[in-house]
Amino acid sequence: MLVKEYRICMPLTTEEYRVGQLYTISKHSHQESEKGEGVEVVKNEPHEDPVHGPGQFTEKRVHLSSKLPSWARAVTPRIFYITEKAWNYYPYTITADGHSLQCSFLPKFSIYIETKYEDNCGDSENIFHSDKILGDHEVSFLDIAFDEIPERYYRSLEDPRFFSSSKTGRGPLREGWRQHTKPIMCSYKLVSVKFEVWGLQTRVEQFVHKVIRDILLIGHRQAFAWVDEWCGMTMEEVRRYERETQEATNELIGLVAPTISVSEVEQPTATHSAPASAPSTPLSDEAPDFLAPPKTRPRKKSAPETLTLPALRERASAE
Repeated sequence: MLVKEYRICMPLTTEEYRVGQLYTISKHSHQESEKGEGVEVVKNEPHEDPVHGPGQFTEKRVHLSSKLPSWARAVTPRIFYITEKAWNYYPYTITADGHSLQCSFLPKFSIYIETKYEDNCGDSENIFHSDKILGDHEVSFLDIAFDEIPERYYRSLEDPRFFSSSKTGRGPLREGWRQHTKPIMCSYKLVSVKFEVWGLQTRVEQFVHKVIRDILLIGHRQAFAWVDEWCGMTMEEVRRYERETQEATNELIGLVAPTISVSEVEQPTATHSAPASAPSTPLSDEAPDFLAPPKTRPRKKSAPETLTLPALRERASAE
């Protein structure tokens, strides 16, 4: 198992990001969905935990197919969906996507993510107080402005080096912005990746961490770049946007029966592990060095039109 801790700072407060996170996930999921593929929301309901208190539980089916990288499509059968379960007790969250494909030749693979949010520049040490991690783990600071992301996901309008918020006056972000920007918050993410196959374990786990790193950077960049869209929304308003966008996304995906069954994941404990959060982001088409990339049909690069809250309300009233 390969464990890493990622720290991603944002020019926001944790209270602001509570709304921005929900808005960004909903909008991004809709953008990445199309007929038969994308993120289908199965459950989104309040949940009470004896330790963490009131929160929100979500269960999603991530319909993959062409979202998989080309090398993965070549070495695995068609995977129709995996199940993601998440428990959001903001400012603490758990994401546990667990799947056990009913194919004897496929290895077990799991990712487990714990997240904590704090109003600081990423200088809290041992924030998870974790005694379940054996030995030291790597801590990586991710810079939303100056760390590179895959070129195919780059959007100039989402580049924090150039974006300036008309509502908050924040941005563009300059070199050293984490040391002098106020307000500032940090997402602390403890990510455990496990791939139990002798001879491939280390390389696969390292590759998956690279994919997760790209997903985290893209998602946090978008949350800041879209701040003028969600800034000022109340929790009630963003929850309504979330519900309406999820309904539109589910309709866009359509109802298709799965071709491979997926096991359910119980609420995670300290020893559970499961696949990564935000899986709606397409995975990289670049094969790791130990797999030769086959020639396949090109990936679709178009995304459906994003539905804004006013557009959703207009559609609802017209019906």
